[in-house]
Amino acid sequence: QVQLVESGGGLVQAGGSLRLSCAASGRTFSTYVMGWFRQAPGKEREFVVALRWSGGKTYYADSVKGRFTISRDSAKDTVYLQMNSLKPEDTAVYYCAAATAYGSAYGTPNEYNYWGQGTQVTVSS
Repeated sequence: QVQLVESGGGLVQAGGSLRLSCAASGRTFSTYVMGWFRQAPGKEREFVVALRWSGGKTYYADSVKGRFTISRDSAKDTVYLQMNSLKPEDTAVYYCAAATAYGSAYGTPNEYNYWGQGTQVTVSS
C-alpha cells in the first residue's frame, strides 16, 4: 500500500504561481511512476505531468510545458509540482497518483493504483 497526501492548493490570480506537494508513505519503494492529474467541473480527469521514480524521466502534457515543473525529494518521498504563469483554465482539483506496475502508461489514469485526496487550485482572471 502507498498513501499519498497532497497540499499546497489555493486561490491565485492569473499569472501567479503555486507549488503543490505530494507526500508518499508506505511501500514507496514499489513506485514505478508518480503523476499529477487534474479534473475540472464537468470534465474528465486529465494528465498533467509524470515522473518515473527510477531515473527521474519526466513527461508533460502540452498544455503545461514550460509553465509547470515536477520534482522530487527522494529523502522525504515527496513530489512537488511547481506551477508558474497560471491561467484560469488551470483551475481544477489536482490529484497526485502512483503507479506500481512496471511499464505503466504514465498518461492514463487507469494505470495508477494509488491516489491522493486532491487539492483545489483556482486561478482567477
